Amino acid sequence: MSTGTRTLALLGLLQSRRHWSGADLARRLDVSERTVRRDVLSLQEIGYPIVTTRGTGGGYQLSAGACLPPLVLGEEEAAATVLGLKEIATGVHPASAEAAMSAMAKIVQVLPTRIRRRIDSLRTVATPAGEGSHRAGIDDVTALTTLALACRDADTVSFSYRGSDSAPSQRTTQPHQIVNVESRLYLVAWDLDRTDWRTFRIDRIAHPHRTGAHFARRGLPGGDPVEYVRDRIRSMPSRYRVHATIRASAERVRAEIVHHGTVAAIDPDSCEVHIAAESLDWATFCLVSIGAPFVVHGPPEAIDLVKDWGSRLLLATPAPTPSR
Repeated sequence: MSTGTRTLALLGLLQSRRHWSGADLARRLDVSERTVRRDVLSLQEIGYPIVTTRGTGGGYQLSAGACLPPLVLGEEEAAATVLGLKEIATGVHPASAEAAMSAMAKIVQVLPTRIRRRIDSLRTVATPAGEGSHRAGIDDVTALTTLALACRDADTVSFSYRGSDSAPSQRTTQPHQIVNVESRLYLVAWDLDRTDWRTFRIDRIAHPHRTGAHFARRGLPGGDPVEYVRDRIRSMPSRYRVHATIRASAERVRAEIVHHGTVAAIDPDSCEVHIAAESLDWATFCLVSIGAPFVVHGPPEAIDLVKDWGSRLLLATPAPTPSR
């Protein structure tokens, strides 16, 4: 192990535990205690606040206070830190997802390529679908953090984008913010080629790079990026538009379907809904999950599907055993 590598390893050990004896450090670094003392002295000379105590129970520790040394993470610690921040950024947590994404961006941009690849290789196990939780998939941590830093620094970014029709295109944008909607991450940005606001699914973005061209931030229509993305999703053409009436208050139904459709009150105890969906199975499940009586009015395919569901559910119910 070279002197520089050993010194970084020593600094990492001192950060991982409050107090180390000279013998413990020597054993972990596979050097003599004399070498440990020399390395500690070198760190002290360049300003690292390492406290040395002699005698029984003596050893080394970093002093507490405002002037702490730069953070040093090992490969295991770096992977664990980034994946933990990824869970916060893409899941349902009380902590700020925006702050987690910013912290993750700062760490990932200085990680060696080997550690970045390791983090990417763990993405399938890093976001388990726990009960009651909703997480957005991230295929490329480096791409995500590149976009997050570009949002933070108001830096123009270019990338390849695959639209819903799978057609590839090259886009140059002024990124505004990354938001988590519908268990997916979206980039809200001003598209320089189309001179208008656009939303981009981050899982469809490839090879983003910052151009170095800074820009003055624009005001987003409506001001709320989450609502802006939801409005864009609602405005997208869908294969089906399911129309139904539900015997429940509009407030209750609106809270259940959130932004999956529109709800209009008929009276205090019933309402009319329109759900835009690519899948009739999904739209039917959405209606059933509300837990209130409902009637589907159209389209005809939706009515037929509900009838089919009803028949299959009845067949799945055992007939009552006649009593003697």
